Amino acid sequence: MFFRPLLVSRPEVLMRLPLFPLVVLAASLTGATCAHAQSGAPAAAPVTVAKPVVKEVREQVAFTGRFDAVRAVQVKARVAGYLQKIAFTDGTTVKKGDLLFAIDPRPYQAAVDQAAAAVTVSETTVRFAAGDLERATLLQKTGNITEQVFDQRRQAYLQAEAKLAGDRAALAAARLNLEFTEIKAPIDGRLSRTLVSEGTLVAANDTLLTSIVSADPIDFYFDVDETTFLGFERAAAAGGDKAAIIGLEGVVGTTDEPEPKRRARVDFFDNRVDQASGTMRLRAKVENADLFLTPGLFGKIRVPLGGPKRGILVPDEAIASDQTRRIVWLVADDGATTPRPVVPGPKIDGWRLVRSGLEGGETIAVNGLVRIRPGVKVTPQMVTLPPVGPAIPTPPPPPPAPAAQPPAQPAK
Repeated sequence: MFFRPLLVSRPEVLMRLPLFPLVVLAASLTGATCAHAQSGAPAAAPVTVAKPVVKEVREQVAFTGRFDAVRAVQVKARVAGYLQKIAFTDGTTVKKGDLLFAIDPRPYQAAVDQAAAAVTVSETTVRFAAGDLERATLLQKTGNITEQVFDQRRQAYLQAEAKLAGDRAALAAARLNLEFTEIKAPIDGRLSRTLVSEGTLVAANDTLLTSIVSADPIDFYFDVDETTFLGFERAAAAGGDKAAIIGLEGVVGTTDEPEPKRRARVDFFDNRVDQASGTMRLRAKVENADLFLTPGLFGKIRVPLGGPKRGILVPDEAIASDQTRRIVWLVADDGATTPRPVVPGPKIDGWRLVRSGLEGGETIAVNGLVRIRPGVKVTPQMVTLPPVGPAIPTPPPPPPAPAAQPPAQPAK
């Protein structure tokens, strides 16, 4: 069977065709176009925002330094001889006066006995010479002795007294050398290892036996850059005393501690700035009753710079980098964002101090900064920062979206 195609050439025939399918098709195309336009508009990204923390703060600066012993002693023998005894264990803590080493005392004991005998002889000579001088004095009064004989007896007495004084000094030196055969701890502290063995012939004032360092308290040395040191001086000058740098109290800790906790007090600063590095050497005293801190360890210290002042604090997450400057994003009520350059300072109470760039009443983005684009609005989710950081509160969940309405059915 063959079908002949319908050829419509006259306008009146077109007018007789049904119009309902064409209306439905046009409505469908229009609805699809509107739906596509609505779905193509990007939704505003959610960003956590908050007001900065504004409170009275005292700015602090941090430095890296090294712990060192307040006193350190190299233990050497003061007399020569054979080492007879080692009276300590390597690495132990000792008190001042504890016995460390003993040198063979027999030669020095013999020298003491010899010096004591010489003193006895000299005392006898002095007593005999004193008797001769007393008799010569009586004979001189009666004229039975010449002046020359009297002077000779007086000379003999004075010589005997001088020799007695010399022998007594020699006895004291011999006893002192005998005492030096026992080498005792000169300070409280911790010992190093023994550098010699028993039976070694040690030389006086030459052979190093061991070393000892004090442990409590302990010193902390750190170098301050010239600009910060000038800030210390200005703060001290405001109080009328440059020496007020001495007495600054801070906190110190080891490099593995997230926050320094041990109290430290500055008790020394050098008399000149180092020309090579442009820094000033300071020293702080730290209590070390638990002997945890060891000389030679690196550490960090935080000390206050100036007095209390109004501070504006923000989380570290709120500060972004824009090439060579630091910025925060200001968020308006309608979600518009604006970058604001800031100058960050040190951390205080878990937040970052902003030295300039903010007044304190702005609303800034504190989380979700990667979603912010210039000229694109965001959906701000307000939170309140606590006085002490660094935890940023989680914003409340958004209200549920209203249920979608089904599309209207076309009329038949």
